[in-house]
Amino acid sequence: MTTEAGPQSTAEVELAISGMTCASCAARIERKLNKLDGVTATVNYATEKARVSYPAGLDPVDLVGQVEAAGYQAALPAPPKAADETTEPEDDPTLPLRQRLIGAIVLSVPVIALAMVPAWQFTYWQWISLTLAAPVVVWAAWPFHRAAWANLRHGAATMDTLISMGTLAAFGWSLYALLFGTAGTPGMTHPFEFTIERMTGGDAIYLEVAAGVTTFLLAGRYFEARSKRRAGAALRALLELGAKDVAVLRGGTEHRVPVEELAVGDLFVVRPGEKIATDGEVTEGGSAVDMSMLTGESVPVEVGAGDTVPGGAVNAGGRLVVRATRVGADTQLARMAKLVEDAQSGKAAVQRLADRISAVFVPIVIALAVGTLAFWLGSGAATATAFTAAVAVLIIACPCALGLATPTALLVGTGRGAQLGILIKGPEVLESTRVVDTIVLDKTGTVTTGQMELTAVHVADGVDEADALRRAGAVENASEHPIARAIAAAVPGDLPAVRDFTNLAGHGVRGTVDDVEVTVGRAALSGDLPAELAEAKSAAEARGDTAVVVGWDGAARAVLTVADAIKDTSAEAVARFRSLGLTPVLLTGDNETVARTVAAEVGIDEVIAEVLPEDKVAVVRRLQEQGKVVAMVGDGVNDAAALAAADLGLAMGTGTDVAIEAGDLTLVRGDLRVAADAIRLARKTLRTIKGNLFWAFAYNVAALPLAAAGLLNPMLAGAAMALSSVFVVTNSLRLRRFRAADRAQSAA
Repeated sequence: MTTEAGPQSTAEVELAISGMTCASCAARIERKLNKLDGVTATVNYATEKARVSYPAGLDPVDLVGQVEAAGYQAALPAPPKAADETTEPEDDPTLPLRQRLIGAIVLSVPVIALAMVPAWQFTYWQWISLTLAAPVVVWAAWPFHRAAWANLRHGAATMDTLISMGTLAAFGWSLYALLFGTAGTPGMTHPFEFTIERMTGGDAIYLEVAAGVTTFLLAGRYFEARSKRRAGAALRALLELGAKDVAVLRGGTEHRVPVEELAVGDLFVVRPGEKIATDGEVTEGGSAVDMSMLTGESVPVEVGAGDTVPGGAVNAGGRLVVRATRVGADTQLARMAKLVEDAQSGKAAVQRLADRISAVFVPIVIALAVGTLAFWLGSGAATATAFTAAVAVLIIACPCALGLATPTALLVGTGRGAQLGILIKGPEVLESTRVVDTIVLDKTGTVTTGQMELTAVHVADGVDEADALRRAGAVENASEHPIARAIAAAVPGDLPAVRDFTNLAGHGVRGTVDDVEVTVGRAALSGDLPAELAEAKSAAEARGDTAVVVGWDGAARAVLTVADAIKDTSAEAVARFRSLGLTPVLLTGDNETVARTVAAEVGIDEVIAEVLPEDKVAVVRRLQEQGKVVAMVGDGVNDAAALAAADLGLAMGTGTDVAIEAGDLTLVRGDLRVAADAIRLARKTLRTIKGNLFWAFAYNVAALPLAAAGLLNPMLAGAAMALSSVFVVTNSLRLRRFRAADRAQSAA
């Protein structure tokens, strides 16, 4: 879908690209698109998509034409289907490759076996090999030849050029030797050797090389395609999470309609076992809701009237009536999918380096192959020897693994993150996590719950604790004050009725419970405090908590302590940050006493308190000026600017939309431990990318001299090249086993 970017008068579109066979293809399309005035394009080989920003006056069809001019195919996003249209099942893109691979294996195995075992080389065996090898080189290898020809017509050379040249050269030489040399003589045999040998040239055939290389490369391409499909499964699962239809309440009766017809404000019914159709607020009923696919939270969450629920979650308990608050692309599920797709479509700095290298690699390799051929011929070696070395150079050099190193790791890493409730906005985020050394934590809503909770009850001699809390809760239940709601919510069971409720502005509340007048608020409302209650009140206030006095019959009976409670997981999260080499800093607008109390409880040494929202950015920048690389975790509107200013911004998904938009990583759950998991996952993904690149480079650097020296048989070169690509993809797929630290400990 094309989206307008607003004041810059630019638009953005995502093109589906087909016909790419390697990273060089992606680099070429990218260069072609970027030649257009005002166009900025990023082409991803793994996702087969091009994200293009272009001037609003430019017709997107021109972008498609530019891609086609480069020798590839492109398609604009399909319009959304009408509600009554059925969705066609998606074709398996690996099917044509699988068919060619099976045919190649069936035909190549006898050719390779005959060439490798001289004892099996019966009379006219070479002509049988030609008959079997020809379909492999022509039909099975056709995708390579087609791509090479398309590139040649546009004056370009890609990895397919190397493959096509290598296999056709081996087959063509064999055909020449059979028809015009001595290789076609009845009873001719020759051993299968890996070393240089002086030969006349006319008695050597390389049909097993042509067929074997084609088969190995097709196998590599097939497993790459299948692995890329598996790597993107997390995103597809995310997109398919949503409900397809919904029971909307209209005029008091239920009407089953497609979810696309749901509008903000509509009331809809969710029965046990059904998916919640869209983000909304529960207006009626109570239930346990399974949000594990959205948030990674394994335990269903209890919800009731007034609670918000996300679309895609499953109702595990009773009947709910929900009012839709967000629909379509605005829902949490849709935003998660968009963030994941954006991250997978981007490029890290290491990938841009790989793209630049692969763009110049192919011409260099062709020149090296020609130089190898000329060197061996000039040194007096047999033509077959020179030819063998040159073909091996062409085949071993194909940098498929180089092109797959980054995108496959990104696909798997970001997809796994989405499953765990970690949304990585873009691949450049991975670079930041490696060097971050300081993590700044907002207090309210991040380290603490952001909601007032009853933390302690102190009673005078002879007063029952439960009775005091019950009476205070009954009176406070009639008030809307956050402290009052915290006290009322802490009372187990039903609250008694209250008569003659009075709100004493600035002092507290009063009401009659069980024919007794109860006051809740400042100490002055209840008379003098007994020594033990006065001590409890002073201790609470010294910690920065709020102390509320409860009294009846003209005397103070209890002191209730209310505070913004620290999340159960915050202390463990801080310990994990330290284990990752990060120094935690608590940043808050609260007073120093409250901040230091919270910091001491969770294990943070450095506290920056009483900071205005606009000053949070200044704090982050000051730390950066001190040479620190800063990560910031926050959830509120007042954290958005600091999240954007930090080297790495981690937004709590339970917070505001503006904070989520400003962050680089979004943590769907409100659990601070997920921030540590996010940094671990990002670092592990980056390590995987670098490991992939190292092995891809090392493979080419080590193998090219061997091939040029004639020490590497072309068929073994093809097998090694295909295996290197499979290794890179398999190494990336290991990221699917990444676990959150708490789950890893549970499993252990």
